Amino acid sequence: MSDVVLSSALRANLLSLQSTQRLIDSTQQRLATGLKVSSALDNPQNFFTSQALSNRSSDLTRLLDGIGQSIRTIEAADKGISALTNLVTQANSVAQSARDELAATSGTARAVGNVDLRNVTDITAGAFATAGIANNDTIQFVTTNDAGAQIAEIITITTGDSAYTLAAKITDAFADNRAGEIKASINSTTGFLEIESKGGRTFRFGDNPATAVPVTTAGYTALGLGRYVEDQNRQNGAVATNVAGASIVAGNTIKTISLYEASNGSLLDAGDTIVGTTLNNAAGTAVVTGLLATDKFSFQVNNGAAVTLTLAAGTTYQDLIDTVNENATVNTQIRLGFDSLTGQITLTSLSDAVENVSFTFQSVAAGLKTLNIGLGDTSPTQTLDPYNITQAGINERVISFNSSTAKLDNLAKDYNSLRTQINDLVKDAQYRGVNLLQGDNLTTFFNEDNSSRLVTTGGTFTADGLGLTVATFASTAAAQTSITQTSAALETVRAFGSTLANNLSIIQTRRDFTEGLINTLDAGASDLTKADENEEGANLLALQTRQQLGVTSLSLASQAQQSVLRLF
Repeated sequence: MSDVVLSSALRANLLSLQSTQRLIDSTQQRLATGLKVSSALDNPQNFFTSQALSNRSSDLTRLLDGIGQSIRTIEAADKGISALTNLVTQANSVAQSARDELAATSGTARAVGNVDLRNVTDITAGAFATAGIANNDTIQFVTTNDAGAQIAEIITITTGDSAYTLAAKITDAFADNRAGEIKASINSTTGFLEIESKGGRTFRFGDNPATAVPVTTAGYTALGLGRYVEDQNRQNGAVATNVAGASIVAGNTIKTISLYEASNGSLLDAGDTIVGTTLNNAAGTAVVTGLLATDKFSFQVNNGAAVTLTLAAGTTYQDLIDTVNENATVNTQIRLGFDSLTGQITLTSLSDAVENVSFTFQSVAAGLKTLNIGLGDTSPTQTLDPYNITQAGINERVISFNSSTAKLDNLAKDYNSLRTQINDLVKDAQYRGVNLLQGDNLTTFFNEDNSSRLVTTGGTFTADGLGLTVATFASTAAAQTSITQTSAALETVRAFGSTLANNLSIIQTRRDFTEGLINTLDAGASDLTKADENEEGANLLALQTRQQLGVTSLSLASQAQQSVLRLF
């Protein structure tokens, strides 16, 4: 079969129509897809450049999710910081209230233990027996009644006594036999033994000279009261080694009764001689007699170095006062004084750091020899000190000053409750496992290869992390310590809040930048591949017109051959 022979005109028209059809197909595809470059065949350079831009845009879009989560994490920490600021501010307010309360009150005379006794079922067994507490051991409590007269009760410990039983015995003895001048209890929160007098009156506890079975210093330590007493060889009767009585004073000053020279009614003067002096109370009863040259008075603060005055002929009470007040070892901690209007000698604690003051009198001969410092007493008929020295030896008295009150205890409880709330708040300020307030760090990435980043460094904002120690408010110094700690904690919290705000602003700025960059990348990719629909529509219309013209031209080119057909 031979090939069909077409004229050159027909062939030219056919080629033109085929070319036009291809252009129409291409234009229709662009209009359908919206892309002028849909594959590397269309335009390799534009196609691959657009793909690179789109890939980066996609990577940055995924980073936006991480940036958003970082913002939420910082927002959670910021809310925690705001709440934490309120709690620390409240703790600071409580501490300041405690300081104001301490300034406004002289305190309550009370001894507070430091050992949890809630689970102790027998204080004569186990560790307590090892410490020397045995059946029938005794503790003597001495204070004054409403008339100012000394009163004393002896508490006997028996086998099977619990800490609660001991506290009840102390309370009941004074409630049943007296007017409830002393009461004791076990603190329900701490388990500490607390002993308190009524009306802020001074009281003392320790050994009883008439018995040979007192609780020892080790025993008091086991009960949590060791810092109030000391071992002392006083050689009272048959007792070779006893525990010096501990005088518990409300406020920071303890006084003697008014002292008189003999029975002539003249008040003691600071310039009076100590040696050979006989002093009386207002009733004319001798309370200081027979002091000798070579007798000694000593003072110790917190069991530190002793300041001692050895008596000699002509030594005066003012000499004793000056010995203490001019000694650099103790004169910043305690001060002796003399009130010429009342004839009273005073001992004052000058520092909250003073836990106790030990006053010791030592004599080489027997006799009634006591300076009467150790138990405040308003009764003119009392000698103040039932431990009058009747034999040669040492008599020691431990004095503990106290400024704490029940209100201060409640303030301390409130403060420590805030510490707990601070810890709980910090624990709850986490977002998806990241807690910037509990030491975690947060890293936020801003570009696809992670070379651009921001590390938000967390901190430890628990009570311990902020340096907020457990409060007792037992002294002005303790309250001031809490005030200082909370003030410093506020500065730390606020500084961290400022850092969080700065980091949050940076991350938000980078988020906005990344969103804008993504739009730019997407627009750039579109610029390289997107078709102009208006242009492509016009092209299609022109191509369709060209196609129609081509068909017409083809028809004209074939008319010559149609003329040959008419010959037949």
